[in-house]
Amino acid sequence: MNEDFKYQIIKKLVDVNGNKKAAVLRIGCTVRHLNRMIRGYRSKGKEFFIHGNKGIKPIHTISEDIRCMIIDLYKIKYHEANFTHYAELLDTHEGISVYPSTVNTILMAEHILYPKASRVTKKRVKKEVLEQLKASSLSTHKKDYIEKSIIAIEDAHPRRSRCAYFGEMLQMDASLHLWFGDTKSQLHIAIDDSTGVIVGAYFDHQETLKGYYNIFHQILLEYGIPYMFFTDRRTVFEYKQKKAPTTEEDTFTQFGYACKQLGVEIRISSVPQAKGRVERLFQTLQSRLPLELRIAGVTTIEQANVFLNHYVKEFNAKFALNINNTKSVFETQPTVEKINLTLAVLADRKVDCGHFVRFESKYYKPIDTDSNPTYFRKGTSALVIKAFDDEYYVSIENKIYGLEVIPDHKTASKNFDFPKDNPVKCKSYVPPMSHPWKHASFQEYLDKQIHRSNKTG
Repeated sequence: MNEDFKYQIIKKLVDVNGNKKAAVLRIGCTVRHLNRMIRGYRSKGKEFFIHGNKGIKPIHTISEDIRCMIIDLYKIKYHEANFTHYAELLDTHEGISVYPSTVNTILMAEHILYPKASRVTKKRVKKEVLEQLKASSLSTHKKDYIEKSIIAIEDAHPRRSRCAYFGEMLQMDASLHLWFGDTKSQLHIAIDDSTGVIVGAYFDHQETLKGYYNIFHQILLEYGIPYMFFTDRRTVFEYKQKKAPTTEEDTFTQFGYACKQLGVEIRISSVPQAKGRVERLFQTLQSRLPLELRIAGVTTIEQANVFLNHYVKEFNAKFALNINNTKSVFETQPTVEKINLTLAVLADRKVDCGHFVRFESKYYKPIDTDSNPTYFRKGTSALVIKAFDDEYYVSIENKIYGLEVIPDHKTASKNFDFPKDNPVKCKSYVPPMSHPWKHASFQEYLDKQIHRSNKTG
């Protein structure tokens, strides 16, 4: 249309010897260019106004075969991926290098929507499809009225800035999703608010204390002690039930006391928008991670946790900010021994009439550092410690002892089995009393818990 418009003006100008200044204003060009078009019209006629590249495809145009391949691969193999992730997968696994915007153009032309398409996009595509199906359609116009009002402060979720330092706030949550296989599982995640770095990730069947302990363990080993955790109102972080459970089942007390020993603050909110960083992270992972797990052939929890080790590093390199440019406020990493004893499950017990301690349906006898049994009177208070590495200890009268399980049947008989010559007696490791779990301090912490001091609700 623009070419024909110029042609008609120049043709009339030449035929009637019209005013060049008026023609310049109508076309929007200079007098010099107008003279150039007049000469071209006189030499070539209308052909001069047709652009030389008209009808010729650009050299970088994607061939029809590759275009069809992109559409077919998405429908058959990569239908769960968003368009940016799909472009990366094409480059990695199929050897097709295209921009995400190109993928978006090709697939949207076929009315293929990505999994997280907005309602506006879905509505627009639906409208386009209906218009194609109808031979003739009448356009309808609807007026949208936007009601402006001021909302209450408690209902508002204003945007806030990122934290200033790395380790100042770690947002932590879990997401139930069909990550792999045919059974849903929980992905526990901790992300740094300042840099967007995933600092811990762990799969488990349910959202449990074990999952969050494993994340905490990864953080302590890799980075150190953070300043704050920002979480939701799970019983791992805040107690709601009217009747307090047994000590070892009280996950709120267990995780809270571990944070207290390391000086980590816990901040809680029931509003998802308050911890939008981790909520948005789950949206990204739900569109990317299941497909990556499926391509890797992951089918079990154990395989998924191994896969996370290298996937998190790749994810951080692609999406997180550079932590080298951000000051870190993580405190010095504790020793492996202290981490192992801090992330523990505690339980109050009494020594029974057989001088043993019952825990998790098994009987244990206290032993000293030389693996010699130690016997206490019936009713003596004891604090059983199940460490992170599943080793068992007991704190009795301000001293730490190891625990040796009592088997249901003896492994050897004095009457029918010959004794071994010079049997080697292995000493059991017993941590020093400087470890974080002391019976008195733990009992003091229990007494301060509202849900434990008011058991009747």
